[in-house]
Amino acid sequence: MEIGFDNEKYLSEQRHFILERVKQSDGKLYLECGGKLLFDYHAARVLPGFDPNVKMRVFQSLKDQIDVIICIHSGDIERRKMRSDFGITYDTDVFKMIDDFSKWGLTVTRVVITRFDEEPGAVHFKNILEQRGLCVYTHKATRGYPNDVDLIVSDEGYGANPYIETDHPVVIVTGPGPGSGKLGTCLSQMYHDYKEGRRSGYSKFETFPIWNLPIDHPVNIAYESATADLGDKNLIDHFHASAYGTITVNYSRDLEAYPLLNRILEKITGTDCLYKSPTDMGVNRCGFGIINDAVVRKAGQQEIIRRYYRSACEYVQGIGSKETVERSRSIMEGAKLSINDRSVVPAAQKALEAGIAKGKGLNGIVCAAAIELPDGRIVTGCNSPFLHASSALILNAVKVLANIDHEVDLISPAIVQSVTAMKRDVLKGRGVSLNLDEVLICLAMSCAISNEAKRASAVLPALNGCEVHMTHIPSSGDSSGLRKLVLNVTSEPRFPTSNLYNPA
Repeated sequence: MEIGFDNEKYLSEQRHFILERVKQSDGKLYLECGGKLLFDYHAARVLPGFDPNVKMRVFQSLKDQIDVIICIHSGDIERRKMRSDFGITYDTDVFKMIDDFSKWGLTVTRVVITRFDEEPGAVHFKNILEQRGLCVYTHKATRGYPNDVDLIVSDEGYGANPYIETDHPVVIVTGPGPGSGKLGTCLSQMYHDYKEGRRSGYSKFETFPIWNLPIDHPVNIAYESATADLGDKNLIDHFHASAYGTITVNYSRDLEAYPLLNRILEKITGTDCLYKSPTDMGVNRCGFGIINDAVVRKAGQQEIIRRYYRSACEYVQGIGSKETVERSRSIMEGAKLSINDRSVVPAAQKALEAGIAKGKGLNGIVCAAAIELPDGRIVTGCNSPFLHASSALILNAVKVLANIDHEVDLISPAIVQSVTAMKRDVLKGRGVSLNLDEVLICLAMSCAISNEAKRASAVLPALNGCEVHMTHIPSSGDSSGLRKLVLNVTSEPRFPTSNLYNPA
């Protein structure tokens, strides 16, 4: 696949710029980190070549100068809010973040529960962390926020929050999602610092939108589509244009928040704000890592279409809104794109029609899927009495990549029969055909007895980042397998059957 992004160039730029901000802040910088610091697959999709973990590599290179604070909103704990890309709740994601930071040589010992009001779930979460030796702080909702700046910046506002002791010049303040209380924690820390005569600073580290790309660049439009549920819009930073005469891009929430944030910072520091615009506040150097604009433009266009499909599927699953679907469709059409600009969409539909014509499927239900291989070839698959459509698709794809004849059984029929019998007779499953998760395990088992299975398994990593489209919403077992293979998946917003419970 063509590469459009240089990780080393980005890493060098980002590291240098953060250290420059530390100097401006008299040695203590609170760095609010939005977006994903690890496993940023959105960035990897729209910036081909982008290492999903390169932002953590930046911090790893500064690990001797960094402390980490993780924030989580108590309401998100209580509502069991989910992180959709991993299928885990926000509180579980905090555990995962702590472990992930540790793997990169960064120890997390401080967690803040924000807008805390003694919620039972939040109290339980706090107890678990404290039993594991972490320092857990609780911040109540800030009095006076957002209108009464005098009250906000006082001992009754930010001053009512306990101060979080840190040892190093860069303090990463992050959380599992938007609304975690990262900004409030940074400002609360600055209030306490200035009260004690320490002149700390604040900056924001967020990848999108990319401020030095045009507002109508597909990569920036893709970000707007990704936040369609929040109603975010990319806008010209008029504060920056007024101060410097330079056109930059920011998003609506930051532009709306800037006047208030500017007043709060001036109240805390007692001087004119160092930053003349929201763009000024950022330390975002992602745009400087782009080395092939044509490649990232094409990738951004594909993400816009993917986001439309995702919103449509979430709507029929009852976890999204009709307004989000309409906004996503409007963004896609505004970018002069249609679903057929995604090559795997018409290919999957054609495979479905062929499967229906040939009487394929299971119990009269035909499902199909298509994948675009790294060299541009399209491979398809249909469901059968033994395999889900995604299972057939991946087996067909690895046969093509490994130059294995289509008629060869990669998985021994005896293994398939044994697993289906287990599902039917012992586990009493309603669906006995194999989902993708099960097929990947069966393929691994077959490697012990089949050279073809070994060859097929060896090329599985080559599927990483390939485009897939399905004519139906995949089951949980299929979704899990597709996610593990790191495939860029879309599906039609319809269920494969009329059953309400589809765990396979």
